[in-house]
Amino acid sequence: MSTSRDTVLARIRHALTDIPTDEQPADHPVRRDYLHTHTPDDPQALLDLLAENLTDYRALVHRTTPDALPALLARLLTDRGTRTLVVPAGLPQDWLTETTAGQLPDDGTLTARRLDDTDSVITGCALAIAETGTLVLDAGPGQGRRLLTLVPDHHICVVLAGQVVASVPQALPLLDPARPQTWISGPSATSDIELDRVEGVHGPRTLEVVIVQ
Repeated sequence: MSTSRDTVLARIRHALTDIPTDEQPADHPVRRDYLHTHTPDDPQALLDLLAENLTDYRALVHRTTPDALPALLARLLTDRGTRTLVVPAGLPQDWLTETTAGQLPDDGTLTARRLDDTDSVITGCALAIAETGTLVLDAGPGQGRRLLTLVPDHHICVVLAGQVVASVPQALPLLDPARPQTWISGPSATSDIELDRVEGVHGPRTLEVVIVQ
């Protein structure tokens, strides 16, 4: 008895019957002369658009300067009531000079159960995409393992102005496809068949983004 998989594969084989066996994909290059961005080449406009789209996804967006960053992070953690803060390896220590919460450095051994007992995590990012309101993490320094940003209920992500690009076509060439990427647009959320939105099911219930310019 044929399965759906058999049916699909049979249709693919039939569709390829008139293709010469020596033909290669490079013989038919794909035209890529489309616009790579719909955003003006203006750094301030990029930051404004990123903030607007992140807010639309229900992320909490803050804007600050490098000098004011430690005080802002400390205030956000205090306002949240954070007692235990997960700190990925490579996170700049000068970001946390005013933080009073207990810091839990990640040495690669923190389990999901241990992380579930923590309050917050602060990370950097690989880059951010303004047109889609997306943060991209690739487990680089200051970002840590994917687990760190999925289990704690509160995630603060710091985005430097120079990390913001306009569009996905501009972002992809800057990323290493061999690295474990996490693309984030707003806090974790899902909806049931009645479209009742529930946050915090597949990741942090609260996402705060700090844009540093």
